[in-house]
Amino acid sequence: MIQAVMLDWAGTMVDFGCFAPLNVFVDVFARRGIDVTVEEARGPMGMLKRDHIQAMCRMERIADLWESRFGAPPSEADVDALYADFEPMLFGTLKDYATPVPGAVELAARLRGQGIKIGSTTGYTRAMMDVVRPSAEAQGYAPDCLVTPDEAAAGRPYPWMIYRNAEQLGVYPMHRVVKAGDTVSDMQEGVNAGCWTVGVILGSSELGMTEAEAAACEAGELQARKDAVAKRLRDAGAHYVIDRIGELDGLFPELNARIAKGERP
Repeated sequence: MIQAVMLDWAGTMVDFGCFAPLNVFVDVFARRGIDVTVEEARGPMGMLKRDHIQAMCRMERIADLWESRFGAPPSEADVDALYADFEPMLFGTLKDYATPVPGAVELAARLRGQGIKIGSTTGYTRAMMDVVRPSAEAQGYAPDCLVTPDEAAAGRPYPWMIYRNAEQLGVYPMHRVVKAGDTVSDMQEGVNAGCWTVGVILGSSELGMTEAEAAACEAGELQARKDAVAKRLRDAGAHYVIDRIGELDGLFPELNARIAKGERP
């Protein structure tokens, strides 16, 4: 009954913890004397990167700091200038952050074995994905389709990337599609597209931990952090939340049963 999955990239299938863009977001503001926190930099993760910078500029604390320093809130020209700095800095690191997360390669193989098509969406542009995708493929992960936000009318939370994947993969209706990702904007994208939407905790930008940090974290503290992430993802519309991306296809028997009974996302 499930015909296809739409998978996010960084923080979901590659780049455990979604660290590639994080320091770059912090650094581009620091160059202008604006100190942003890791939490602020992670907040809009999953959006088109210019939209991400714009969202940060609209945060009250950052906007106040900017106005104090420059005499006015950040303008669209300021967003453009920040993004102009951001893009080359990110390109310098992307190839080092394309390693598949544990279980991702195996999941893709199982999906193909079941005849389920693999689409993908991202907050990266096509030029960025032209760096990430070959590196991930060399390490064993390659979806059947990829659509980037600069190839659609808009990125997340709009559903257009998912719809273009569905068109290219020939899958319909959307209640036979599962969207999985690690951020609030991923959940919004999936819900807006009419898909069953699944949030992933370990490896996510929302959790924001490396594999080593997660492994070393005291069990009670880690569970508390995971619970907080799960709540944010559910509040954003997730129908299910799983610990690891490798657990995704374990949901399919239940989803197929729900679809057979006439249930819809």
